[in-house]
Amino acid sequence: MSYSIMKHPQIKTFYTQKMSLTQENDNSSQSPEKPKRLIEFLSREGLLEYFNIEDDFTPYEVEDFYIAHTKEYVDSFFSDDLGKRYKRLLGLTWNKEFADTTRFTNASLYHAILTSIKNPDQVCFSPTSGFHHAIPGKGAFYCSFAGQVIASMKIYREFGLSGSYIDLDGHYGNSIDNGYDFVKDLDKAIPPEIGNINIESKHQMYLDELKERLEQLEKYIVEDKIHYVVFCHGADSHQWDDMGYQLTTDEWIKCSELVYSFIDKLQQKLNRQIPLALSLFGGYRRDDYDSVLALHTADLVMCLNILCGQDITYNPEVKEKVYNI
Repeated sequence: MSYSIMKHPQIKTFYTQKMSLTQENDNSSQSPEKPKRLIEFLSREGLLEYFNIEDDFTPYEVEDFYIAHTKEYVDSFFSDDLGKRYKRLLGLTWNKEFADTTRFTNASLYHAILTSIKNPDQVCFSPTSGFHHAIPGKGAFYCSFAGQVIASMKIYREFGLSGSYIDLDGHYGNSIDNGYDFVKDLDKAIPPEIGNINIESKHQMYLDELKERLEQLEKYIVEDKIHYVVFCHGADSHQWDDMGYQLTTDEWIKCSELVYSFIDKLQQKLNRQIPLALSLFGGYRRDDYDSVLALHTADLVMCLNILCGQDITYNPEVKEKVYNI
């Protein structure tokens, strides 16, 4: 690796405790607590020193959510009187604390992307999920707001830059596709032909398709049509996830290697840094949530080793799921 284009040895992480719930809840998803639980897991694994935590970033105002959503939905979501009706749509118990966390989680993604653009030698990380199924008029499937749409529109309006999301969550991320008719210029901020990369096959076919999509993405980056990349490696594409089926542990980690090696090799080819931000997205294990956190940690360690010049040995403990028949 050329030291002239090596990224910073730490990952800049936009995290505050205000992103996670502190109250007890009966959610079927652990997503509202995921940022806090991952940071605690990294600490237990002795890896937190590799993450430079930024905790004083500015949260979104309610008006920021109007970028990607109807005023009726946004205002009702943040209302004490009406917000509680969204449990059925989201699969999450609504309370005011949960509503407040969304102002920080969505802003975390934006600040991670923004900082990666301003400082392309710095990998930036938003330890968040709950974005890619929300549509203009409502949230759905644990996703309250279309965080990718909001962040990329803010970036486009400020800098005129376009981005691509490598979304390897186990479920197709529809929030971008469903936003094109509602959000003016979204097709420029996130080009439909390459801006929302999702893979829906399994095992070796999944890996082959990912390679093909990365080859397509390279063309857009080389031609200066894509200016930043966001990698969202959802753990629910793992075969033992409560909602997953696509990849073994080795295959899932191979995806991380493919993406980070792609960024590394392209930086060498272009002799310049490519802005890169990371996010978490899905991952569900009621029996052993540490397996989800271990996968995310393995992904982050791969990034540190390939792009940040580290040499960390980490073997994720992913327990086989036991099915009660």
